[in-house]
Amino acid sequence: MNSQSAAVQNRNLGVASAVAVLFIWSGFIVFSRAGVTTSLTPADMTGLRFLVAGAITLPFAIRWWPRHLPFRAVALMSLCGPGVIYSMLMYWGLSEASAAYAGVFANGALPVFTAALVAVFAASFPARMQVIGIAVIVAGAVLVGSTGLMQGGKNVAVGIGLFLSASAVLSVYIFGVRHWQITPRQALVLVNVPNALLFIPVWLLFLPSGLADASLSSIVFQAAYQGLGPGFVAVILFALAATHLGPTATAGFSAAVPASAAVLAIPVLGETPGFQEWLGIGVVTIGLSLLIVKRG
Repeated sequence: MNSQSAAVQNRNLGVASAVAVLFIWSGFIVFSRAGVTTSLTPADMTGLRFLVAGAITLPFAIRWWPRHLPFRAVALMSLCGPGVIYSMLMYWGLSEASAAYAGVFANGALPVFTAALVAVFAASFPARMQVIGIAVIVAGAVLVGSTGLMQGGKNVAVGIGLFLSASAVLSVYIFGVRHWQITPRQALVLVNVPNALLFIPVWLLFLPSGLADASLSSIVFQAAYQGLGPGFVAVILFALAATHLGPTATAGFSAAVPASAAVLAIPVLGETPGFQEWLGIGVVTIGLSLLIVKRG
């Protein structure tokens, strides 16, 4: 296989991985919103996620651990990956605002934060079309957010702030995967093992929980989906996409999540965006198409 064919194959693998993450993350937003509107707390959702993902990954921790990484890289990737900090911010935000807002602000903001990191730390600036795409995404987010702030007030504002914080955290991870050449296996142990070992005891001993009041079916579903989907499979796919597409384009695919999450939320949650919110979601999706024209 020549280098050109290998490059095409790698890019196709990156695109396929990013598309799969898009669907997993759409389900993550909608099903997480469903979970936190029951008696389950954000800490419960996070604990269930890492109970499953950590248990699956722990047997491979020694073999897959990235021993070549300096401690600062290990700490940064563990803290800023889709781990406890990101999960708690997302679940907390979803207890305050609807799934559509999570899609727009947590995922739509990812390419903005990631492009900024790449520009500052790698001195690699986005192409003109990508800059336009980012501007369009921001405009779409403003359309959605202005409606929510007028109708939902303080709760929506808190939710938006939490989603933006989660997005900023995850952008560091996406940048780091490419910067330190972290493989999917290494990404799994970096995210799941430290977060599970540190968080689960704290959750069980000190944090508020609604497990006793939740139905067994709800607990089992959330543990399985959160642990296997975003907690395991999506971590691998994120690493593949970031490696083969670059951090900016990988983050760009996440901007398609607002539309798919909003559509999924209609039958699952009964949450139907208004006209201006749909318009903003559409604008964000157009921004995505502009952003991935050129590899990031």
